[in-house]
Amino acid sequence: MGYRTSLISIRFSVSLGCSWTLKMKMKLLLSFCLLYVVTANDSCPALTNVIKSTASKVLENSKIVCTTVSQRGAYAACPEDYTPTGCSCGMACGSWDIQSEKTCHCQCGGIDWTSARCCKIGS
Repeated sequence: MGYRTSLISIRFSVSLGCSWTLKMKMKLLLSFCLLYVVTANDSCPALTNVIKSTASKVLENSKIVCTTVSQRGAYAACPEDYTPTGCSCGMACGSWDIQSEKTCHCQCGGIDWTSARCCKIGS
């Protein structure tokens, strides 16, 4: 159950880097979706094993690279090729959102700082 749950929690909008084509990104996304559907009820064990093996090979050669960006004010933008995976706000503000898939925005008034955890999949 933990394996499937962790796949669901992966944010698929993470940038896969400039060297990956859109076609490759779509294949990876579809592979993960198919992996979840097939392994959810294990209706086809042979296909499940093939998909798990393929996913393992792809993930073997990839790593998640993350960095934290902190800025004054209510916004913190991630570097090029990174996607925000979480935000933190000053003044005990717990209300935030991610705008344009690149920027953390703290929604409380008078925020003194905003921090973004930014990640990408690299090889």
